[in-house]
Formats: sequence, C-alpha cells, structure tokens
Amino acid sequence: MISSSSGDSIVALSSGRLPAGVAVIRLSGPHTRFVVETVFGTVPTPRQAAYGAFRDTRRETIDSGLLLFFPGPRSFTGEDCAEFHVHGGKAVAAALLREVTSVPGVRHAEAGEFTRRAFLNGKLDLPETEALADLLLAETEAQRRQAVLNASGAQSELYASWRRRLINARAMIEAELDFADEADVPGSVADTIWADVESLANEMRAHVSAYHRAEMIRDGYDVVIAGAPNAGKSSLLNALARRDAAIVSDEPGTTRDLVEVSLDLSGVKVRITDTAGIRDAAGKVEAMGIERSLRRAGEADLVLLLEHGASHAPRIAEIGGENIIRIASKADLVTGEADADLAVSSLTGEGLSELIELIANRAVEAVGNIGDILPSRLRHIDLLQQTQRCLVKALGDGLLELRAEELRQATGYLGRLTGEIDVEDLLDVIFSQFCIGK
Repeated sequence: MISSSSGDSIVALSSGRLPAGVAVIRLSGPHTRFVVETVFGTVPTPRQAAYGAFRDTRRETIDSGLLLFFPGPRSFTGEDCAEFHVHGGKAVAAALLREVTSVPGVRHAEAGEFTRRAFLNGKLDLPETEALADLLLAETEAQRRQAVLNASGAQSELYASWRRRLINARAMIEAELDFADEADVPGSVADTIWADVESLANEMRAHVSAYHRAEMIRDGYDVVIAGAPNAGKSSLLNALARRDAAIVSDEPGTTRDLVEVSLDLSGVKVRITDTAGIRDAAGKVEAMGIERSLRRAGEADLVLLLEHGASHAPRIAEIGGENIIRIASKADLVTGEADADLAVSSLTGEGLSELIELIANRAVEAVGNIGDILPSRLRHIDLLQQTQRCLVKALGDGLLELRAEELRQATGYLGRLTGEIDVEDLLDVIFSQFCIGK
C-alpha cells in the first residue's frame, strides 16, 4: 500500500530506461528546497531551468545538468517539486539518487505515488487520473487522443455538470418539502425539476451505451479469422502481422488455441485472432478448440470468414451476425471469379492491401468520433448505472420524501465517480497502474 504521509519527500527516476541521453529525476515533498540547496547550492527561479553542478556531501561533482524548481501548490503534486536533468548513465543516476535519499525524510517513491499525491492535493480528480494512466499506456493515435481529451478534464466536467444538476434538483425538491407554507417558495417546481431529471437519465443512458466504443479504442477492434481447416487462416494472420505469429502446416487441426496479434490501422488498435479450423469430425482436444473458435467469432466486432474450394464445413453456418467478410483464400491457386467479398493470397500478397484497408475502415467507423466523451472504465459504467436506477425510482410515483432520497443517493454515486466522496478503497488499485516516478 502506498503511503500518503505528508511528512515524507519522495524521489524517483521519471525518465526511461537507462542508459539514455538524459535522465530526469523527480523530487516532491517538504524537504525539496533543502535537498536542492544541499545538492545544487541554491534554489533557482521557479519554473526556469538553471544549469550547474550537482555535488555530494564531500562537495565532489556527481554530474552537471539542469535543475527545475516548482514551488507548491503550483506543481504537479501540489507540493514543492524539483526535477534534476542529468546525463543518462546508470552510475550518474544511481549516485544522485543515493545522495538525495541520504537526506533524512527523503525516500524512494513507490509506483504511482507522485500522481497519488496530485490526487490527494486536489490537482487531479479520479477520471483525470485514470486518463493519465491511459495516456502513459497509449499505443495508437486514437488511444492518445482519447486519453488527452479525458486528461484535460472534459470527462470530469461532464460528470460534475450532471452532479450539479442533481444537487439543484434536490435543493428545489427539498425546499418544496421543508418550506411549502412559506410565501416566497413556489407552490410546485415539480414539472421543471422532474423533466430535467428525466432528461439527465436519458443522457446517462446514451453515454453508457457508448462504452463499447471506448473499449475498442483502449483494448482494440476485435477481428476473428474463422474457417475450415486448411483454409489459410494462419497464413493470413502471418501475412497481416508480417511475421510468423502462427504455425502453418498442411495437417488439418494444427491450430487448436487462439493466436492473437495487434496492429495499428489508421490510428486504431486492431486485434486479429486466428482460430481453430471449424469442422464436424474432430478429436476431443480439437473439438474444444472449435467450440472456442465459434464462441470468439460470435463475440467479435468483425469476422473474416475464409473459404477455399472444398474447405467449407457445415458448422461455419453457426457463425451469425452482419459483421462478416467472406474471403476466398489462396487466390494464387484458384482461377475464375470467386463467390466472396474479396479474394486474397497470403503467398503473393494479392488482395492483402485491400483487406487491410477494409478492416481499417470498419475499425474507424466502429470507433466513431474520437472527440466524443466516452465512459472509459467499468467503474464508470457501474456507478452510472446505479445512478440511473436511482433516477428511474425517483421519477416513479410515490411519496415526495422517498423520491428526494433517491436523488440524494444518485448524487452520491456521481460523487464517487469523480472521487469527491468514499473512494479510499479504489486508490491502491488505480495508482498501481502507474510506473515508478509517475
């Protein structure tokens, strides 16, 4: 568990793996000024880089480089912070870290501890923190853009605006309950308030329904290659991945488990999975692989259904859905027109560029506008659905006092979403996603 003691100062290497051109060592906490004065000799002008020598207690030079000082609360963590930019050798970084941690009250940071302090000091809320974790892990342009949007506070502002509307509704309803006899309180605000509550419930419902788009951005657009044994599925996977990701053999039933590769197509992460050949007569182990293949094909965003001559098998008809592209494989061995959406050859490359473009277009269309605010965590979905259930109950018939209580509970769930109340049990899970130094 990460300590949140405000008496400690923390330090860590925040740049990449060493050796590197430059190493950045980050320091945060109440001892920052003293450490800077001890190691650098003076505290530079805030937020302006100063060049000089970093020295140990014997006044011997560890290295020369740049120092940046950020006084709290105008820093990432909200505390006094400093960054030491030195040459990226392992010995240099180790010597400077050793010198800094020799100061009483300064210790090595744990994973995510800088970001946790930023949260605890009100510099970030939970959605912004989660978006920062997504930004660190972003591999594609779509992931980066979505993470930047959420880290900028757009998602937090949406949830906060919903909470403000609920608080306003509660205030008006409770005023009607408590001061119905007062002359300056309207006789009824029900029509306006309940109409807005219903509108809010509908907005949340639409927002929650867009979660699969966020899943596709983060986890990938799910493409499954299916077909009979020896239809060329593994060869197609290897051709798309441009490496030998799956074993290719003339023997039917070679692929018995799922083999997955990830591609970046038009800025969207695409997961392509090779599955076991689907046929009727199969041994016990192969049959298990076939059942898994059918299940994965049923869950996929897109199925590439490969057929080659007599390779068609009756059970392939079990793969339903509209998102299927029928592919005639081994086009280099077939003459004449193929009864399929596309003909490809993994050997010659025929049709591969068209197939990749088709998959990319489907993925981009499914992901939609990257500028849309989407729920990015199952935690968000759970709390929003609980909020919705409270709103539905509040909109029903019953005593006004009970309906007001449902609004109060709904407001609490939204508060948990942004981290304003009752989130201590989530912190270790969230911040464990971060690397040391962040």
